Amino acid sequence: MITMQQFLLRQPCAPEETTTDAYYLSLANRLVDISREKGCFASYPEKVVERAAMTLVGYYQDVICDAGVWRSFITECRRLYGFTVPFYYGVVSDNSRKDGEATESDNGEDYLDYELNRADVRFMVWYALSMNYEEKRVENPFSEEILMGADAWWEELERVYDDSPMPVDYRMTHELEIHAEEDSEAIYRLGNWLFMHCYLMTPAYALTLSEIASGVDLSKEEGMAELRQRLERSMSEDPTGPLALYLREWLYLIVEGKLPPLPKGVGEKPEHKYYTAFTRATGGEVIKFFSSYEEMNRFFIIALGWGDHQEHLPQLKGRHDYILMVSRDKGMLVAVDIARCISHPSNPIYDKEYARHHAIELLTERGRCPGDLLRYVCSNGWLPDAVFPGSDDHRLVADNWDFISRCYLQQYYRGD
Repeated sequence: MITMQQFLLRQPCAPEETTTDAYYLSLANRLVDISREKGCFASYPEKVVERAAMTLVGYYQDVICDAGVWRSFITECRRLYGFTVPFYYGVVSDNSRKDGEATESDNGEDYLDYELNRADVRFMVWYALSMNYEEKRVENPFSEEILMGADAWWEELERVYDDSPMPVDYRMTHELEIHAEEDSEAIYRLGNWLFMHCYLMTPAYALTLSEIASGVDLSKEEGMAELRQRLERSMSEDPTGPLALYLREWLYLIVEGKLPPLPKGVGEKPEHKYYTAFTRATGGEVIKFFSSYEEMNRFFIIALGWGDHQEHLPQLKGRHDYILMVSRDKGMLVAVDIARCISHPSNPIYDKEYARHHAIELLTERGRCPGDLLRYVCSNGWLPDAVFPGSDDHRLVADNWDFISRCYLQQYYRGD
């Protein structure tokens, strides 16, 4: 059972209890009971299901009073992708969706802006369960287990929707102005809650948090102080949430309804010397594939003019394959052991059968593929075999590759 203490940790006014918290805590526990009674989410530990229920109730509180967090998410999804909810787009009236078949059109009659929607619930359930359970982290959004459980929870939320009280603490975003001096303290509190406790941010941030806390001895006061410093730094440096936006971006979207202005005075950088030499050697190509370290090392020496009779980047020896890619302003990157997944026309290493099982890893495993390379490959349609485990729906991934990368990879995708 979810306790009040656990529930309050996710609320904007924590640790204070408001007059509506007991109602929404009871609702979260009722969702857990429903999943147990109907046999939903049987493959997930109860603690993970409880976290998913609290996450969904956070979304529910948001849409009840239009706090702005969910509004900012779907607004940015529409700007980035032209649809409202990743994977699910609009509400599906039944479970008859076939692999590769689109749902109702964006913002059509089945989707009501800033109201309770089945598509929203399905997304939030998939998101909360996937991000909180490592053993099923890469879960098919249209698995029977996800759809059945999400729809059971949606039915309960729909049943009580008109009678649910206005959540007191979720109105903290109303009437704030990002640059108003009198709102500065409230903006700071909002930012702290968003990054550390908000229902929409914490699932995607969970893995980042574990990386930040790695190696810190939390049993000692010095360790706790070190963790606090790391978290403060993370708030200013790391993206978060399903779209991997930086805190400043989330705050602007929620309070102002738009992204912050771009920094001024950032001019075009000069062409990097590696880009010049690389494209001269490849006839204009910005990417090259190698089946051995020796082949790549010869390219370094002959094409780029690196020292002769030397082993360059020897720490990379012994890998299955190698990719070099250059950009005009950043220079050159190296990737290893992923060439078999990429169907580039000049890639002799591409292996369709291997890619069928492993291509999704480029979008979901941090550090597997550099962000610039991933964007280049996917934007050109050269990752055609990527599917969620247990699915043959290539289009689902092809249509959502940027979102999947943002959600799973976070700073590994946006940080470069």
